[in-house]
Amino acid sequence: MERSRSPQWWMHLFLMGYVVVLLFPLLWLFMSSFKTNREITVNTWALPTSFNFDNYIAAWETANIGKYAWNSTFVTVIACVLTLLFAAMTSFAIARMKYKKTNKAIYQFILLGLIVPPGALFIPLYRLVQGIKLFGQPLYDTHWSLILVYCTYALPITVFIIYAFMLSIPNELEEAGIVDGLGATGLFFKVIIPISLPALVTVFILNFISNWNEYILSQLFITSESLKTLPTGMATFNDGYRTNFASLSAAVIISIIPVLAVYVFLQRQIIEGMTAGSVKG
Repeated sequence: MERSRSPQWWMHLFLMGYVVVLLFPLLWLFMSSFKTNREITVNTWALPTSFNFDNYIAAWETANIGKYAWNSTFVTVIACVLTLLFAAMTSFAIARMKYKKTNKAIYQFILLGLIVPPGALFIPLYRLVQGIKLFGQPLYDTHWSLILVYCTYALPITVFIIYAFMLSIPNELEEAGIVDGLGATGLFFKVIIPISLPALVTVFILNFISNWNEYILSQLFITSESLKTLPTGMATFNDGYRTNFASLSAAVIISIIPVLAVYVFLQRQIIEGMTAGSVKG
């Protein structure tokens, strides 16, 4: 018995150490957000002498973090909702509607997006967005340029997860809906969508985290200061306040709070949705 428990004890110790290593930078950043610049320079690893929120107030008001946070929220939420809607409709069509000659080909074509390196599309997308007008206005340097590009990047993996989940739904449920007089639209919204909520919640959270943290595309398509999202806004903040490490630390903490909260409170849905899609599909 002692021999069988020993490897588990060492494994738990190793995992605890691994977690500490991962969390230490976040903890250090949190502590630095309450320090002054002098404290960070002189006593880098020490605890702050006092806990006040002056750095957070300065980051929110002076560095315009509130505006950047609103831009990120708008772009991220709209992009996630549109991606979810398009992916769910596509998955329903190729998973539940029996067009044997085309379903497999369409699904494989969509999955090609998973093997294309994102960086390979930066230049074509940039040229494409510059030449497109939306409602008579240039698409470039608008939030919609980011929203549409985020949807494009997220569709393949989103369809992959939702499609795998929808394949597991029993046909008897659809047959019961048809008997009750439901058409394709009614089946989609009243039968398939409620059952597919675990997969839908999972991909929404994953896309939310990815879009919220995205930097390169935001830097590429947004040039106006008032339209920048948090990642690009943080870069500007760093350039403008190169020595104000205390306020910069507070700004970084503000930027990661939404993602951290979403993951902490909804991590069970993420795991359940990913497991259900992979096993049942």
